[in-house]
Amino acid sequence: MKLKPIISVIGVFFTTVILVTTNLFSSTIQGKTNENKKLQFNEDGKYRIVQFNDIQDDEEVDPRTMELMNTVIQDQSPDLVILNGDMLNAGLDTAEEVKQAIDTISKPMEENEVNWAVTFGNHDEDHTEKTGMDEEAMLDVYMSYEYNVNKPDSKDITGTGNANLVINHSKNAEPAYNVWLFDSGRYAPDEIAGQDFKGYQTWDWLRHDQVQWYVETSEKLEQTAGHKVPSLAFMHIPLPEFEYMWYAAPYQGTEEGHERAIEKHNIIGEKNECVCTGPFNSGMFAAMLERGDVQGVFAGHDHINTYVGDYYGIKLGYAGSAGFGAYGLGGEENHRLRGARVFNLDEKAEDVLVDTEMLYAEDYGIQ
Repeated sequence: MKLKPIISVIGVFFTTVILVTTNLFSSTIQGKTNENKKLQFNEDGKYRIVQFNDIQDDEEVDPRTMELMNTVIQDQSPDLVILNGDMLNAGLDTAEEVKQAIDTISKPMEENEVNWAVTFGNHDEDHTEKTGMDEEAMLDVYMSYEYNVNKPDSKDITGTGNANLVINHSKNAEPAYNVWLFDSGRYAPDEIAGQDFKGYQTWDWLRHDQVQWYVETSEKLEQTAGHKVPSLAFMHIPLPEFEYMWYAAPYQGTEEGHERAIEKHNIIGEKNECVCTGPFNSGMFAAMLERGDVQGVFAGHDHINTYVGDYYGIKLGYAGSAGFGAYGLGGEENHRLRGARVFNLDEKAEDVLVDTEMLYAEDYGIQ
């Protein structure tokens, strides 16, 4: 007669032990994906996106980087945050350290209940040989967080995490805006057709299947919405057109050319290093120009470039590095361009994208 109470007590005891153990040793990972999570303009028809890139740190993320992310998010109250590549670096030694680093950089969005997504950069797999965590494995970890809105990877497209995120109209489920996420790759191979890349820039480039996927997805979205859906595109490594725009003459990069370009392309911001792109032009810009739905392409990668301009109707721009552990300007000005880029959208405005600007850490007293 006393057996059932005893068993009940034992059951409660072990349940308690399991719960306590889980709480003690688990991270903030929620174990869920948000493939079908809906993004939507606010009731007032407004929407705000913040871009961070080049955190480029290990499991002990520089506290100034975290302060910058938290401060910008709390100040700007964005609806979506894009981590645009190079979140991690080669300093990670184990899979657990990778997960710890991801857990740390996810906190500003998770704790402030802000939707967020990532693209991958050329450094995100620098640790993979040691940790065994490649981009696909990392994407699974990112997607396990409650407010992450990345989608499962398509095996049919070059790269990891290529996706489009539809933002619905404030009053209904009709597409009002779209965000493209592209994996711009890592580095060029050692050689092609027996020829090396000595003398060329040796970063990666978008492949034809990615361009084709963009065109086909853009066309399907237009059919669904009944009109071309305006959009922003995020990729870590910039397109070659970023360089063309700066000088308004791609093969004659002179200061005189840049002076013309400032007025011609309405360029604002700084260029302190090369547009470090790949040896081939993928044709992505030409495809976007022809489709007529992309309003802007924004990159990271070149930490100390912050400029934005209008290149034949499409904005091309950078956000400066958010990571205080990554290289900067050097000397006393090393951290002057650390920051984030903010985008303000209004579904009632003719162009939807109202404006974009850089926000700098030093303006928040973070140095």
